[in-house]
Amino acid sequence: MRIISGRHKGRKITAPNKLPVRPTTDMAKEALFNILNNRFHFHDLKVLDLFAGSGNISYEFGSRGAGPITSVDDNIECIKFINKTALELELDIAPIKSDVFKYLEKASVKADVIFADPPYNFEEDQFKKIVELVFEYDCLNEGGILVLEHSKHTKLNSLPNFNESRKYGNSVFSFFIVTLE
Repeated sequence: MRIISGRHKGRKITAPNKLPVRPTTDMAKEALFNILNNRFHFHDLKVLDLFAGSGNISYEFGSRGAGPITSVDDNIECIKFINKTALELELDIAPIKSDVFKYLEKASVKADVIFADPPYNFEEDQFKKIVELVFEYDCLNEGGILVLEHSKHTKLNSLPNFNESRKYGNSVFSFFIVTLE
């Protein structure tokens, strides 16, 4: 994987083969960040990266000046890799080993962008649980957005707070925002 923009543009990062990850492709990542770039200034943007895996998305945010960034994953090897890489790149990333659902229930987190890339074999009710927890526990700052990455075979447009989705190859990004009632 490589960082596509910002301070570390072009930097290649090689994750150990033993990590159980499926990094977001460069094409999809570039498209996502083009969308986000039209909505946010990255400098000092507070980011929560759920199911962070190798930290691919966290590094991209950090390279563009975002921070603090919290990267949550339940795999200790992923957390160790994110910590090591964030220190090497001098990025404001705090990796946390936790089950994402438990983390959202217990942490009093507020972020401008929450990015979640759960396993593609998640069921719709598991995706729904992520959305419900983010909005039930008021995890987004005003004007914030939740982005869920998922397979093109998964449809999330019936979930609460759904705004839009964009397809890139086999990946889809679904965007969720706070709606006024």
